[in-house]
Amino acid sequence: MKIYITRHGETTWNVEDRVCGRPDVPLTEKGRRQAMELAERVKGKGITRMLVSPLSRARETARLANTYIQVPVETEPRLIEHSFGRLEGVPRTSPEFWKAKRNMTTRYPGGESVLEVAHRIYSLLDEIPQKYPGETVLLVCHGAVSRVVHTYFEDIDEEAFHHYSLGNCQLKAYELPEGER
Repeated sequence: MKIYITRHGETTWNVEDRVCGRPDVPLTEKGRRQAMELAERVKGKGITRMLVSPLSRARETARLANTYIQVPVETEPRLIEHSFGRLEGVPRTSPEFWKAKRNMTTRYPGGESVLEVAHRIYSLLDEIPQKYPGETVLLVCHGAVSRVVHTYFEDIDEEAFHHYSLGNCQLKAYELPEGER
């Protein structure tokens, strides 16, 4: 079964290079254009359903990306962005953020760990073939979530994990096994 993933369009905090996480930061005008360009790219992919993070930047991206294909869109709470806790809003170049980012098993101060994100994302990915058999699903989510999705399909080391990035409205396809994983 094919599954697609995309990251929301550009936000104001992407432009400002700030750690985003859970704050409901809006799309920029460029982010809306990116979502409309995504709408063109998803035509002909056979997508039958979208599962979307509850944050407005992902929901707006999904709404615009669904312009032509008009498939069911479901809010999926497990796709919400990684909670970076007290580091949300700080510059991405902040030494405190980079130190916390390097430790995958420890929670961000007031937030969640990469392992906690992986647990909720892996459980969702394990469910999709049973819940949506024969469908082609597009996940509309976030940067940190897309990094974890990538590890579900690809064995990568920690260094590659930290450098993996899905661009705003970039579309990536994976093959999801339809039997037991």
